[in-house]
Amino acid sequence: MGVIATMDPEAQQRKQGKEMLLPGVDPRKKHYVCGSCAAFTNIVVTFPIQKVLFRQQLFGVRATEAVAQLRRDGLRNLYRGLLPPLLQKTTTVAIMFGLYEDFSRLLARHAGGPELLTRSMAAVLAGTAEAALTPFERVQTLLQDPRHHGRFHNTFHTFRTLLGDHGARECYRGLVPILLRNGPSNALFFGLRGPIKQRLPEAQTPAAHLVNDFICGGLLGAMLGFMFYPLNVVKARMQSQVGGAFPSLRTVLLTIWRERDGKVTHLFRGAHLNYHRSILSWGIINATYELLLKLM
Repeated sequence: MGVIATMDPEAQQRKQGKEMLLPGVDPRKKHYVCGSCAAFTNIVVTFPIQKVLFRQQLFGVRATEAVAQLRRDGLRNLYRGLLPPLLQKTTTVAIMFGLYEDFSRLLARHAGGPELLTRSMAAVLAGTAEAALTPFERVQTLLQDPRHHGRFHNTFHTFRTLLGDHGARECYRGLVPILLRNGPSNALFFGLRGPIKQRLPEAQTPAAHLVNDFICGGLLGAMLGFMFYPLNVVKARMQSQVGGAFPSLRTVLLTIWRERDGKVTHLFRGAHLNYHRSILSWGIINATYELLLKLM
């Protein structure tokens, strides 16, 4: 992936147990717990922004029109669809951080080879494992799509309807773009996180460390969110369909391309909002994760 997988000094300190306040807790479990708590904080704060972004991805409208749609839906529907991303994100981020650390140890112990290769492979494997939770993204898409407001009542009703009417396969629409997104983005995130933080001004206080972690996570999240944005557009279109054939990624992409007049800028509608949301989201996740890891 062309990334530099160097471990930052704080990670080395944690590994040596210098900053652990609860030494009795299994260190391998802390990465899962901290990742999950970080994701929970992020989802609750940024969910309304995500809904605006989703409308832009699905309908290709401007941000002002997406906000107007949400206003027409009313405050009662603002947090409609919160449970799936809450369950999905708290689990996937836990998997992302936890399995990355576990796979890194296992590959270093049993496969050997350069640290760059083992850590990149660990990140890709963790991202692939995250894709097992695609059904949560699938249900979130249906609950956020206003065309399905009358058909699906809540998370459990949506799952029950999909499984009962169409089978388990229907829950995995959009799996291919998710796989293509998760592995490479994980490799880049973990590979660049350490080097970017090392280039920031040296932190002398806990607050400064928190700010550096926020900046590092936010910059990476924004960059990766922009790079993989078209895959999320294709995923949203795939997952908004219920029943029928499973068109290929290429077919869906070409359909969207034609609908949006063959303009790259139209394909990236919503990317600017995604960029700012990603700065906030991944800044919160990275800073919260690092803070909780130190406290534990």
